[in-house]
Amino acid sequence: MIPAAFAYDRASTVDEALALLVDHGADAKLIAGGQSLLPLMKLRLARPERLIDIGRIDELRGVRAAPGGRLAIGALTTYAQLLATPSVMGLALMADALPRIADVQVRNRGTIGGAIAHADPAADMPAVLLALGADVVARSAQRGERTIPIDDFFDGAFSTALAPDELLIEINVPSPSGASGSAYRRLEQAASGFAIAGVAAVLRQAGGPASPDRPIDDVRVAVTGVGDKPYRATAVEDGLRGTTIDSAAILSAVASITEGVSVQADIHADRDYRAAMAGVMARRALEAARDRLFG
Repeated sequence: MIPAAFAYDRASTVDEALALLVDHGADAKLIAGGQSLLPLMKLRLARPERLIDIGRIDELRGVRAAPGGRLAIGALTTYAQLLATPSVMGLALMADALPRIADVQVRNRGTIGGAIAHADPAADMPAVLLALGADVVARSAQRGERTIPIDDFFDGAFSTALAPDELLIEINVPSPSGASGSAYRRLEQAASGFAIAGVAAVLRQAGGPASPDRPIDDVRVAVTGVGDKPYRATAVEDGLRGTTIDSAAILSAVASITEGVSVQADIHADRDYRAAMAGVMARRALEAARDRLFG
């Protein structure tokens, strides 16, 4: 199909993009790689009156080391660029997720900032960044810059904490403290590649080299494809924190993977199947993270 008519502006700097957002507000939609927005526009499920193209703002690209050992990932950094960055691929979660996102064309054009700003409830990167405990940096022309913890970023399906006049600048990923292991596992819908159920897990153990005889100090488990937004499975985390995370503990904890969540149903999976697969993916992710921690 052909999109509805729209006006078009191309911003060459962050300040220019922010000024355009002030001028046009809710009538405008930002576009970068366009891998999510353009298909919706072609189907006329999205009908923005104006597109603000930020795809050529070079200052929003790339990965750099930030204070405290953090990785600062520019919002316009593509999946392909992340795949080519050793510091990113050194994070097992990223190494699990990035090569399986969509196809080569999407990985070459799609951006990490676009992925989380679009907030598709079945996308991979939101769950990965939730499990890593990332922060999102946003900027507006009038209020300046602010940092949003990723736990507070996703409001619902295709909805985030970003204000209409804000531009996502970068994502900050903390470096693991102590010994850590992580993994991402998903059951994907074959045609689209989106998750029917995907689970990202991070395990951390303080106090020297990792040992299976000592309890786990920190657990983060994030789920995508199951609810109306990606979410932290806090009941699973609470069930594993302070344990030696053996197979019995994992099996018991993942029974709570959908606790407090309205499980979604569609043509690909009903609620019971999706909830069951969330438990399976959680078990696999946690077992892989444990093996990496102690391996």
